[in-house]
Amino acid sequence: MKLITAVVKPFTVTDIMEALEGIGVGGITVTEAQGRGRQGGNVEYYRGAKYSSPFVAKAKIEVLVTDEQVDAAVDTIARSAYTGEVGDGKVWVTGVDHVVRVRTGEADDSAILG
Repeated sequence: MKLITAVVKPFTVTDIMEALEGIGVGGITVTEAQGRGRQGGNVEYYRGAKYSSPFVAKAKIEVLVTDEQVDAAVDTIARSAYTGEVGDGKVWVTGVDHVVRVRTGEADDSAILG
């Protein structure tokens, strides 16, 4: 089992979620986040005054998948998050040793797939 984590532009979350459902991955957790990378911070104007923030609004997506689903899920997330602009984000994969579905007690792949 793997945990796929992606930090992406917030407006891409719906496209990512729909694309993941299309390949049979239904469970997704989304958290509002802030961050910065090569694009630096964010500059906005409010009532004519310049407002600068060291961070940019992002969305953090977490998805648990079986080992067989990893490559397809990573490709799907990367394709759906792509805009071609600076700040499209990152996707990384972390190993997961054990998962339990609290409601049913199912463990590991059974807890993810059903």
